[in-house]
Amino acid sequence: MLPLRDNIPSRSTPLVNWALIGVNTLVFIHQVGLRPAALHQFINTYGLIPANLSLAHPSTWIPLLTAAFLHGGWFHLISNMWVLFIFGDNIEDRMGHSRYLGFYLLGGMFANFLQAIILPKSLVPAIGASGAIAAVLGGYFLLYPRARIVTVILIFLFPWVMEISAFIFLGFWFVSQLYSGFLSLSMPAGASVGGIAWWAHIGGFIFGMVTVYIFAKRPPPEQNFNRQWPPGV
Repeated sequence: MLPLRDNIPSRSTPLVNWALIGVNTLVFIHQVGLRPAALHQFINTYGLIPANLSLAHPSTWIPLLTAAFLHGGWFHLISNMWVLFIFGDNIEDRMGHSRYLGFYLLGGMFANFLQAIILPKSLVPAIGASGAIAAVLGGYFLLYPRARIVTVILIFLFPWVMEISAFIFLGFWFVSQLYSGFLSLSMPAGASVGGIAWWAHIGGFIFGMVTVYIFAKRPPPEQNFNRQWPPGV
């Protein structure tokens, strides 16, 4: 499923979301300009290699953050930034700029931490903003469950455009990550399914759901939702 847009207008300018997209893009452009040997060193230095983490050396934990700004190719970058562009502005609108930045960065770190905990012996560098973006999706799942996502779906190899509720779209996405994540546990140590850090996606989404109401400070748009704020009041 490919999301094209949602139906929730942002009430503020998503400066942080744009900045995150810009930083990710600039870092990738830097990667593209590196020679193979330098690129290999760059990825191994700033990407997350779970087997390299050590409590005795705090500097080895820096990649929990830096890995969220690296990407493995143009498709990896563009697909991640497109999803962030669609969903991130609404989360920033609810949280405010500084809270959203903290939410995004902590979500990415927690996502990478869970990936390292699940596959602690892996020597494969885990890179990408997917874990942090998964936190955004987890927050969106709770804040805007009735939002409509215009989505392209392939049915018998033919693309169909339809509107799907965010609850179904993101719920299906999360279940698919869980399935692939548990499947990856049956793989040899250090391997993954499709070369994707599924547990980072799962961890980010869970982080987003658990913490979103801590970071969110604005009520939802009245014209779209009637949910109480804060929940339970």
